[in-house]
Amino acid sequence: MPSTNPVAITNPIQFLAFGFGSGLSPKAPGTMGTLVAIPLYLAVAALPLAWYSLFIALTFVFGVWLCDRASKQLGVHDHPGIVWDEFVGYWITLWAVPLGWQWVLAGFVLFRLFDIAKPWPIGWLDKRVHGGLGIMIDDVVAGAMACAVLHSAAWILN
Repeated sequence: MPSTNPVAITNPIQFLAFGFGSGLSPKAPGTMGTLVAIPLYLAVAALPLAWYSLFIALTFVFGVWLCDRASKQLGVHDHPGIVWDEFVGYWITLWAVPLGWQWVLAGFVLFRLFDIAKPWPIGWLDKRVHGGLGIMIDDVVAGAMACAVLHSAAWILN
C-alpha cells in the first residue's frame, strides 16, 4: 500500500508530479488531479488532432520520467499524491472526442471509474509494471478504455 504520509513539495519535479499541488488533497487526490487536468485540457482541446496527439505523446514520455523521479525522491512507488498520470490519462480519454461540456464531464466520470475500478488489464499492469512507466501505464490504459466508451457513445448518438 502506498504511503499516505504528508508530503511537502520541495522542488519543481514534485510540484509537477503532484499536479500543481492538487495531489496534496487529503481526500481523493486522483480525483482532484483529474479536476485540475480539465482546464489544461480546455487549453489544448482545439488543437488539430495531430498536434493534440503529439501533446499527449510528449506529456506521456515526460510523465514516465517525472513520475519515476518524484517516486524515487519520495522513496515510495506510486505515491497517491503523484497525479501527473491522471492528467495524461484524462487527456487520452478525450482524444478526438467532440468538444463540449457534456463530453468533458462524461470523460471525467468514465476515466475516474476505470482508474478506480482497475478492470483487466489495468489492475494487472498496475501490479506488475514498476518505475515511472508503471505509475503511468494504468492511467494510460484507463484513459484509452474510457476514450473507447466515449467514441462508442458518440457513434451511437450520431
